[in-house]
Amino acid sequence: MSSSSQCSTLLPEEVMMEILSRVPVKDLVRFRCTSKWMNHLVLDRAFVKLHLQRCSKNTNILLTIGNYESNETMYCATSLSLQSFLQHPSSTIGHSHRFNRNYNVLGVCNGLVCLQDSHYGFDGQELCVRFWNPSTRLMSEDSPRLRIPSNDFGYPFQFGFGYDDWSDTYQVVLCDNKSQKMEVSVHSLGDSCWRNVLSCNALVTLSLYGAYVCGTVNWLAVPKFDYAFQWKNVSMNELIIFSYDVKNEKCNYLSVPDVDCEVTPEVPVIEVLKGCLCLNHRQGTQLRVWTMREFGVAKSWTPLLNINYEDLNIHVLHGMPTTPVILCVSENDNVLLRGSYDTAEFIMYNKKDNKILRYEVFEDNDFYCFSYDYVHSLVLPYGN
Repeated sequence: MSSSSQCSTLLPEEVMMEILSRVPVKDLVRFRCTSKWMNHLVLDRAFVKLHLQRCSKNTNILLTIGNYESNETMYCATSLSLQSFLQHPSSTIGHSHRFNRNYNVLGVCNGLVCLQDSHYGFDGQELCVRFWNPSTRLMSEDSPRLRIPSNDFGYPFQFGFGYDDWSDTYQVVLCDNKSQKMEVSVHSLGDSCWRNVLSCNALVTLSLYGAYVCGTVNWLAVPKFDYAFQWKNVSMNELIIFSYDVKNEKCNYLSVPDVDCEVTPEVPVIEVLKGCLCLNHRQGTQLRVWTMREFGVAKSWTPLLNINYEDLNIHVLHGMPTTPVILCVSENDNVLLRGSYDTAEFIMYNKKDNKILRYEVFEDNDFYCFSYDYVHSLVLPYGN
């Protein structure tokens, strides 16, 4: 009797699917080799979607750890507590995945990671993307290449990665400012081309990669496009959030927190922490972080963190304190920061007890590190 027949004899297939939809990804991947039925189930799109709905939403992080000198980037998806990572980083980093190409992470969504690769030539730049699931270790082939002529390098372009739950498709978004218009193009997982979806007024975006939350990809921006743009001429109340709706292929403009603050030394950053859109910026000697509790609702902006640089006692470079980088927020609201992009110092801030712990994860300052909200899933990096 075949394994699949035995399964169906013991329990109805529907019951087996219900049970297995609650099993961790790591175990399901191992189960694939037990029978043809299990292998088919783990790769079945309906089961993949069911498992994503049922899987644990505990905080996981995807770490990207790079070396400035070797230009080598490692990727590590971990569900360890932040405390465990900081106390035993070598065990976590030791299981990192290394590629033979130096990819950039465009975004992470439902356990799927979008990687971007660039090739430069005399007459321009060619871009392509790949989709990768760290939990299953499956990866797509390169997308169709997108060529940007050299005479367009003066115009900024931005990337984003998001998910349309209505059509169950994952999309890479490219925003390209040309003259006074911004052209928005998308590439969907499994498609054989890039397609133009809309054109809107050009603006100055303040980050290369957009933050995905609630079916939208978001960039902090200055509404008026200016080739001679300089950050020192902008105040906080002039900023907006340019938001692209993946499902409806439309753009919206959201307000930032009502902050009484003029020009800050560094450009503010928007990111996703614990599933919410966040904005962090420096105000005087304070590091301030705001979170949008209800996406799209301006009144829901709420302070998440307000801490003095002197309390953090972070690294000083050229007589000025460097801006710490927020990596992630744990379930109990402990905040993990790195002293800056240029130091090996990590800081754990316990909001409840107002305690600060320091860690030296790397032996020197040649490493950089980024973190992304992550969930282990079976989502396939292939199209239909």
